[in-house]
Amino acid sequence: MKKLMILGAGIYQVPLIKKAKELGLYTIAVSIKGNYPGFAFADEVCYVDTTDIDAVLALAKEKQIDGICTSGTDVAIPAIGKVCDEMGLPGISYQAALMASNKSDMKRCFMEHGVSTAKYFIAHSENEAMDFMDQLEFPVIFKAVDTSGSRGIMRVNEKDVDQVRKAIENIKSVTKKDFFIIEEFIEGVEFGAQALIAKGELKFVMPHGDYVFVGDTGVPVGHYVPYDLPEDVFKESIRQVKLSAQAMQLDNCAMNVDFILKEDQVYMLEVGARAGATCLCEMVEIYYQTDFYKMIIQTALGEELSSINFDHCVPNVCKLFLAEKTGIIEQIEIPKIEDDRIFDLSFDYQPGDHVKKFRIGPDRIGQIIVKGKTLEEAVELMEAVMKDVKVTIREQGEH
Repeated sequence: MKKLMILGAGIYQVPLIKKAKELGLYTIAVSIKGNYPGFAFADEVCYVDTTDIDAVLALAKEKQIDGICTSGTDVAIPAIGKVCDEMGLPGISYQAALMASNKSDMKRCFMEHGVSTAKYFIAHSENEAMDFMDQLEFPVIFKAVDTSGSRGIMRVNEKDVDQVRKAIENIKSVTKKDFFIIEEFIEGVEFGAQALIAKGELKFVMPHGDYVFVGDTGVPVGHYVPYDLPEDVFKESIRQVKLSAQAMQLDNCAMNVDFILKEDQVYMLEVGARAGATCLCEMVEIYYQTDFYKMIIQTALGEELSSINFDHCVPNVCKLFLAEKTGIIEQIEIPKIEDDRIFDLSFDYQPGDHVKKFRIGPDRIGQIIVKGKTLEEAVELMEAVMKDVKVTIREQGEH
């Protein structure tokens, strides 16, 4: 029996663990200790910090694994690259993994290789940030370079010391680095794409529209496909994905891509060397009638990939359920609906659980995914169902 190591055991790794088990693999979930749902499904659980590269490598060698992967998180990617290089496993290289996990290196790489992206600076302090802002157009975005899930990102609308201090404090609360990015905020339409590259070949690129929650910055809380783009913009998006993969030397990995479209010009925000969160793997599965989690596993094991149906793509849409306040869930009411267009309607928490007021992606409390003959049909059904779902929360302070 082949052994697959999966880094992380959170809500976005659970389907990966389940799929590996379904495929007859011995699953080893690696994570820090905590109340993570993936622990219940893995064959073996190892309590190791996925950002501790040497510890993950030692564990992988000890377990003599056949493959290693993750989904929905950037922080584990360097460890995956290191293990693949040191053990000769299929998967992303360590150099590419480091590039994909550090937004400052990624931006520099984009600039050097002609990838269309926003103007930026690297700052180490409040004083540097204030100086650099004189060379940028407002608004600007302050970003931690080593996080995912919209952590450590904040928009600053003017050269105001209080706004800058708040943004830097936000970054310091989540980063392990002593520097951060300041980049121009491009006023346009944000959209994304899921992709997979294996053995040097880009297997697919699926652009998707985004539903965005506007807080300190824009946080994706849902997606939809197909995403209607002019043909020339669609082709340019594909070209930018290929260009960024070549620049970053990405191979044998999924790709989670964030774009901004302004006046028919496509700008690359960032590229993650993993599949996206917020139901995106499931959306790929529905749209192309192929199992994206299975493809991620096949890529990690160096196996032949499942076929993709490009001829009959199925429109679908997803949204997260969000808590409007921090507190204890008292009741979740879900309408009884028998409709095979509802691909998934589920909650991550139960009555009695503590939840946070939504601010970033991991604060989600549930999800809904709906398909239809048309996107309009899927959206209409999703909105009708969400309207009938009732979640009662008793307000309580943060733990």
